[in-house]
Amino acid sequence: MENLLTQINSFVWGPVMLVLLIGTGFYLTLGLHFFAFRNWIPACICLWNGRKDQSAKGEISPWNALMTALAADIGTGNIVGVATAIAIGGPGALFWMWVTALVGMTTKFSEVLLAVHFREKTPAGNWVGGAMYFIKNGLGERWKWLAAAFALFGMIASFGIGSMVQANAISVNLQKSFGVPDWATAILLLVFAAIILIGGIKRVGTVAGKLVPYMALLYVIMCLIIIGMHITSVPRILCWVITDAFTPTAAQGGFAGATVMLAIRMGMARGIFSNEAGLGSAPMAHAASTAETPLVQASIGMLDVFVDTIIICTMTGFAILVSTTNAGDPLWSSGLSGGVLTAEAFKLNLSTFGEYGVSISLTLFAFTTALGWCVYGERCVIYLFGDKAQKIFRYIFVASFGLGAVLALDIVWLFADTANAFMAFPNMIGILLLSPLLFQIVREEVNRDNRFTL
Repeated sequence: MENLLTQINSFVWGPVMLVLLIGTGFYLTLGLHFFAFRNWIPACICLWNGRKDQSAKGEISPWNALMTALAADIGTGNIVGVATAIAIGGPGALFWMWVTALVGMTTKFSEVLLAVHFREKTPAGNWVGGAMYFIKNGLGERWKWLAAAFALFGMIASFGIGSMVQANAISVNLQKSFGVPDWATAILLLVFAAIILIGGIKRVGTVAGKLVPYMALLYVIMCLIIIGMHITSVPRILCWVITDAFTPTAAQGGFAGATVMLAIRMGMARGIFSNEAGLGSAPMAHAASTAETPLVQASIGMLDVFVDTIIICTMTGFAILVSTTNAGDPLWSSGLSGGVLTAEAFKLNLSTFGEYGVSISLTLFAFTTALGWCVYGERCVIYLFGDKAQKIFRYIFVASFGLGAVLALDIVWLFADTANAFMAFPNMIGILLLSPLLFQIVREEVNRDNRFTL
């Protein structure tokens, strides 16, 4: 089973997926006349003004909707994924992560706008939206099977990526750094998860709105301290990243060397995995926003790609690339990879403070990822089974969160990661088929709202 899942996973996260996601992003960027690049400042202003509810529609403020989406986006991929991309694909992989983010901003904008435009209010008062709803309501009855497929894969992914895998990452991390036994971590996670998640999206949004900004700021400050310690190396590193994006990286130390194609693949794959642009997850949180218009929330929504990849992933990448071993050799080519590489960069530069700092960041990132994915899974369950299944899902999700802390989860991770990839196909099909309507909606709303240009 594990071998079969590995083969399927390699295919669905391979070149076909990358071409689909990046190609769709370029198409939308051209079709919307580079909207994301031209309206970045108005989007930031809308976010700042969105700290309070703006309309009677929705359940959480525009600010909290973005923080909930960021809670799920900012995760182990920002620490582990970036390090893996550089360790395998070389410094040039970071450049291709930037490329995925720049086109991914328009993809995220598009899927959020469609999610808010086609959202529904359930009998229990839940404002629900996402790929399953814009496929069903935008494409009609004959496409309902595609909407159901998205919801099914989203529900499956939420238990793996959202609860069990994140709990396991927290457990392993706390045991390694602080000696906390896994059973103690399981109990703590059960308590905190129950307090927050059983309260539903409003409580998740409130916690995310307060926790995520400080969590991200703490990590960015630590990275900036490391970068500041090697500030004279930054221009050279920047040129190196750009140059290696288009030329093969030679083998050195424990680094086996990388072709341009490998740098592209690792950078794009890890970038998409981190910011989730095109996978269809974040729009489910944005659909509950009280934003005044779909255009406003979509403009806010595209910022989560910028924050996740352009800011946080870049901080991780540069913190690794400027670091050297005690012998003076580049740390990134030492043969270390993943979270071990990032942790070593922090430890070498910031000693015990860095070691514990990255451990705390990883714990917070994993915990908030679980919060966001609970919202996503809940929305998928409501679509498939109705409002009555909502509370049952929350209890099961909380239980699985605690269980994940004490289990070995390799096959669970593979299964969930594959389901996560399968979410992208219905989402991309829906966006592409609805793209003419999307372009029309944006034109009409921009004509009514002079804060934006098209």
